[in-house]
Amino acid sequence: MLAFQGPAQPSPTLGDALNGGYPYLEVKCLGCETHQTVVLNVVRRPKTTPIHELERYMRCKNCSRQSGRPFKRSHLVALRSTKISAFNPPSKWWPGER
Repeated sequence: MLAFQGPAQPSPTLGDALNGGYPYLEVKCLGCETHQTVVLNVVRRPKTTPIHELERYMRCKNCSRQSGRPFKRSHLVALRSTKISAFNPPSKWWPGER
């Protein structure tokens, strides 16, 4: 997803990502541009679900609170082996991006 700077499809399934050592999915809110990680172990979908199909369900909690309804969607960025932290910063799409 990140390497080709294009759409998230085709993508691996949930089971493939977990077996490959990528238990986290990094998403970016299209409204406030915050990066967050989603734990794939707790996603309530079959393990055969492709990762790109999760994009329609990703909503930013902060933007939803401001508007009172979930209208801002999140964009899939990358599969990660670790959570976003001070030692593991968010991924960059291209040089110069915050």
